Amino acid sequence: MVPQNLEEAIEQAKVATLTALEAGCNRVQIELVIPEIALQAQSLALQFTSLFEDHGSGLRVLFPDTGAAALARRDWGETTFKISDLGSRFIPVDMKISEEDTIFLIVCPSSVEINSVEKLCNLAGDRPVVLLIPQLEDLYVVGIGLAARQLRERFVSILESAYYLRSLEGAVVLRSYPSLWQVWLEKEQGYELIAEEPQKLAGEALELLLIKATSGTNSETNESPKPKKAGLLTNMQRFLRALSQ
Repeated sequence: MVPQNLEEAIEQAKVATLTALEAGCNRVQIELVIPEIALQAQSLALQFTSLFEDHGSGLRVLFPDTGAAALARRDWGETTFKISDLGSRFIPVDMKISEEDTIFLIVCPSSVEINSVEKLCNLAGDRPVVLLIPQLEDLYVVGIGLAARQLRERFVSILESAYYLRSLEGAVVLRSYPSLWQVWLEKEQGYELIAEEPQKLAGEALELLLIKATSGTNSETNESPKPKKAGLLTNMQRFLRALSQ
């Protein structure tokens, strides 16, 4: 079901992530496609570390850069898990991990760090790697180049979306492992499921689906459409603003 707010989405994402990991998926991502969600990456990461308490010091949380990792160490204080970053040109990612690590949580990696993420996944072997709110939109831009296309085919395509939530104007795209990809249309009271597909609906295919689903709305009456209640996107943005206070 469609979550009513970000708190519900996070709880759904936790359950879906554990389900995917228990099913043997060891390269998973948690995608919350919400404007400015990256600004709360540290707060969200701390919530997700509780999923891996059984790993103790075997959990390694990696941030995109040394600055973000240092802020997390300062704000979180003493932790049972390790905190580091994805390395740099001078200190590669293989120097940031150890054989004692049993699971990796990568926080908000972007297309800038994707090569380091791929390298870490190769080094991790059978150990699980979880990408939390990755920001990889640039890799899907048409015409971005051969290297990016090869990277998508070689690495990004193997990532399992344990949880995906994208709130649009009047609709929601949702995937919670192991369910199919769903598209929900916002109604006056709740949401209506209008599509379930084995692959993610996006771009023109998603647009056409929504046009077809909404065509004729209010066309049989001359009445003005009733004002909508606050939608999921609005509720999530309010929650994010509250977190940043």
